[in-house]
Amino acid sequence: MATSSPSKVTNQVARLVDRALDAGAGLLRLTPTWVPRSFLHPGKRIKLAPTDWYAYGAHRGGIDERWFASTTEAANEGRVPDEGLSYVAFGGERAQLKDAVSEAGDRLIGAAMFKQYQRWPVYSKFFDNMGPIPHHMHQGFKHAKLTGQEGKPESYYFPPQLNNVDNNFAYTFMGLEPGTTKQQVRQCLENWSQGDNGILDLSRAYRLKRGTGWLIPPGVLHAPGSLCTYEPQWGSDVFGMFQSLVEGREVPWSLLVKDVPKDKHQDLDFIIEQLDWDKNVDTHFKANNYLEPIVDASRSGPGYTDRWIVYGTIDGEQLFSAKELTVDPGAKCQLQDPGASGWITVQGKGRMGKLALQTPAMIHFGEETEDEVFITYEAAQRGVEIENTGSEPLVGLRYFGPNTHASLPKVGDANRK
Repeated sequence: MATSSPSKVTNQVARLVDRALDAGAGLLRLTPTWVPRSFLHPGKRIKLAPTDWYAYGAHRGGIDERWFASTTEAANEGRVPDEGLSYVAFGGERAQLKDAVSEAGDRLIGAAMFKQYQRWPVYSKFFDNMGPIPHHMHQGFKHAKLTGQEGKPESYYFPPQLNNVDNNFAYTFMGLEPGTTKQQVRQCLENWSQGDNGILDLSRAYRLKRGTGWLIPPGVLHAPGSLCTYEPQWGSDVFGMFQSLVEGREVPWSLLVKDVPKDKHQDLDFIIEQLDWDKNVDTHFKANNYLEPIVDASRSGPGYTDRWIVYGTIDGEQLFSAKELTVDPGAKCQLQDPGASGWITVQGKGRMGKLALQTPAMIHFGEETEDEVFITYEAAQRGVEIENTGSEPLVGLRYFGPNTHASLPKVGDANRK
């Protein structure tokens, strides 16, 4: 079978991206990216058609995630080659956003970010599960590097539009109860094969509230509850499950050590060392990690409101952030940001520049939609007109990469009004 040479493929991508950028004035249409998880149960709120919940096959598990503007591959066993990767669509053709950034990084994400990372280093997703998932953590950059990967700080926002029902357990266990010892966690790991290893006995649960969110540093244990979650995060898919049984379902040891060096798979002290202990036992965990939306008055005006929904820093670094724009029926606004962003429409219809925006009621696997856009660096700097052409509010979520904003709110600022 004949195959195209790398140079030919590269030229095809470059031509497609150039034409798409010119036609969209710097805006790129993205297609839905669906990701299954073998150990989870779909929450059924992210618009995927019921006939397609197991589109990858029942053995792969149900689809309970949709990834946005992703150049990060999903680290699933048995995955398809492009799992987790977003595609740019234009004129009946498609190209991976990952390749588009490689070809036109300065235009898409800005010269400074492209020079430093050589990729779009973040992504976001809808995470939609029927019940809670295992108490787990994402490795920090130091420990992830041992397996040739990157660490994964992340954040949560619970969009009201995708949370008409709570599902089974709208509470998230986060961190460890202050005073917990490493020996207690070690005992839980030693009890792994005895059923429920009791790790949740060492944690505390927080009730999830629509329209709010959390900042989760790497190395912090968390067992996300059953609200559908928008999750801006670093471009990595590392994790380690610390809970052996969830809703009667076994969690294999392999998911605890998935991203641990092979010679450390039975080294309990090393596994526990991956935890950021001080952050886990923080006596003011909620105060230091909980996010309420904050109106950005400088970006709001008559008929439209821009709100910070993810903000703050991770160990002093601005790694990602996110905003929610609401435009009233019949209103329009000029959206101008200092950097690129991935946009997903969660309510209403309208237009962004020359691209239509429409929130679908149902999406079939493989179907293209009009709800997702990549706002490139050049379009963000120039400004994009957004207009609500419908009869209900037009609402979109957009997330940004590292060091995009000269300043942004700090965790806790919403309570300092």
